[in-house]
Amino acid sequence: MTVILGADVGGTKTLVELWDVGGRDWRLLHRANYLSRDFPDLTTLLQTFLKESPDHPQRACLGIPGPVIDQVAQVTNLGWRVSGAELETALQIPSVTLLNDFAAVAYGALVLPPTDFVVLQERPQRPQAPIALLGAGTGLGEALLIWQGDRYQVMPLEGGHTDFPARNEQEIGLLRYLWQTYERVSVERVVSGAGLVAIYDYLKSVNFAGESAAVAAAMAAAEDRAAVVSQYGLEGDPLCAEALRMFVDAYGAEAGNLALKSLPLGGVLIAGGIAPKILPKMTDGTFLQGFLNKGRFRPLMEQLYVAVITNPEVGLRGAVHLAAQGVAGLKGASVVDRPSATHRQ
Repeated sequence: MTVILGADVGGTKTLVELWDVGGRDWRLLHRANYLSRDFPDLTTLLQTFLKESPDHPQRACLGIPGPVIDQVAQVTNLGWRVSGAELETALQIPSVTLLNDFAAVAYGALVLPPTDFVVLQERPQRPQAPIALLGAGTGLGEALLIWQGDRYQVMPLEGGHTDFPARNEQEIGLLRYLWQTYERVSVERVVSGAGLVAIYDYLKSVNFAGESAAVAAAMAAAEDRAAVVSQYGLEGDPLCAEALRMFVDAYGAEAGNLALKSLPLGGVLIAGGIAPKILPKMTDGTFLQGFLNKGRFRPLMEQLYVAVITNPEVGLRGAVHLAAQGVAGLKGASVVDRPSATHRQ
């Protein structure tokens, strides 16, 4: 039996688990959820976790929000610098691997049960074919899963920072509105939590509909304005509903752009914190409308499996499974076994 540690590090919260694993026998030893900003650095947070734990890990895999280069990452939203080698020394763990957090999500998607997916477009998934993954939350993450020998390997992308491609007069107006704030407008400025709020503010500025007193009060009191737009949009408030429609349509369009660039005959998976919270809108055809609207290539788009991941801990699942497989020692070149039961039909 081997004791392993997996963590999903976020700008808001950090989830950590300690497992005793051996073959098919897994036993959860300890689990904790911390507010990231309560700690000066990741080392202190993990030291706190290990003091509370009944055993000490031999391996660890940590999903980090940001690019990981030579096992070093800078967590911009927290000001943390994270080094795998330094963590090994400070925590006395023989092997610590850092992984981009969205890469951890991609690996986690391979080991989730079918019940953690809501299918938007049911199509056959070709074995060993590329799988595309994107997810909107605080930002917009994108990745590809590419078959390598007998396993999938993650290729992290920064596609969320490509230019926002306005497709109609309304989106051109949104683009001009965003240019007032940003010299350059990326897709992430629209397809993210902040982007949903920006769409709402734009529609309000052009008097698409009046802001209701209830929404105005909720906005003034909310820490998360995107959640307010989502809630009232699903309830039918005219301004919020149109903002949510524009957001989901743009989300689908970006998923389609990623699919055209990668030909993911293994499927297109939607992750991130927003999609599961707005499932009624994700499943009413709006997302697929944006996804399929690719002119002459619509027939190709209609062949692709598309599903939403509903498990909010998919990144943690990926980190834990990578650590358990012992591939953490590969230092960033890690791959994950494809399980016998996946999200396939």
